[in-house]
Formats: sequence, structure tokens, C-alpha cells
Amino acid sequence: METNQNIERHVEDTVKKSVKKGVKIFFFILLGIAIAFLVGYIVMRLWNWLMPHLFGLPQVTYWEAVGVLILAKIIFGFGGGGSHDNKKKSKKKEFFTNRCKSMRRDFSDWDHYDEFWKEEGEQAYKNYVERIKNNNHEEGGA
Repeated sequence: METNQNIERHVEDTVKKSVKKGVKIFFFILLGIAIAFLVGYIVMRLWNWLMPHLFGLPQVTYWEAVGVLILAKIIFGFGGGGSHDNKKKSKKKEFFTNRCKSMRRDFSDWDHYDEFWKEEGEQAYKNYVERIKNNNHEEGGA
């Protein structure tokens, strides 16, 4: 008897959840249609307010405005890829970070370069140049 009640309760809960889900889906479909009509109306009003005065273009009807909106979406994209784009960017960044690890150098040793150059570098460079001149002179003279 208890199992029958449990089964009935489970079925009842499942039906309630399904009905709620169906109502939500229906509501969001209606909301999407309403928003689509509202956006078309806004595009029509903006076009008719701006374009004839700015560019001398004719006024458009509601359906022409919807057509212009759809054409613009096709040409310029539908957007809505914000999180997807972020994933692409992070993958690209990770790829280049891992790819360039072997080419990275530790530049902390360069902190002392100026001191070295003042103390030893200039004289070492002069010695190097002198050595090259002597080697070239000896090769040319031999």
C-alpha cells in the first residue's frame, strides 16, 4: 500500500514538474515573439525618425523594418557569443603561453648589466676589438 502511494506521489510530482516546464516554455516562446515584434517596431520608428531627415531615404513599413533588421543580423552576425568568445580567447592565450615556454628567458640576471658594463664591459669590448684587428691584420699580412 505504501509503495502504491509512493508511486502515485512520484507520478503526481513528475506531472506537476512537466506542466510547470511546459507553461514556462510556452511563456518564453510568447515572450520571445513579443520581443521580436517590439524590436521590429523600434527599428521602424527609429528608421522613420532618422533616415528620411539624415539621408533622404523613404519611410518604411513595419515588415520592411523587420526585413532590414534580419538583413543586418545576417550581414553583421547574431552576437550572443560572449562566453563562447571568452573560451576561445582563453584557449588561444593558453596555447601561446605553453608554446612559448621554451623560448622564455629569465631576465632577472640583466639587473646588473649596467654595473658590469661600467666596470668591465667597456674594457673587455676594447680588448675584443683590438684582438679582432690584430687577427685581421695578421691574416692580411701573411
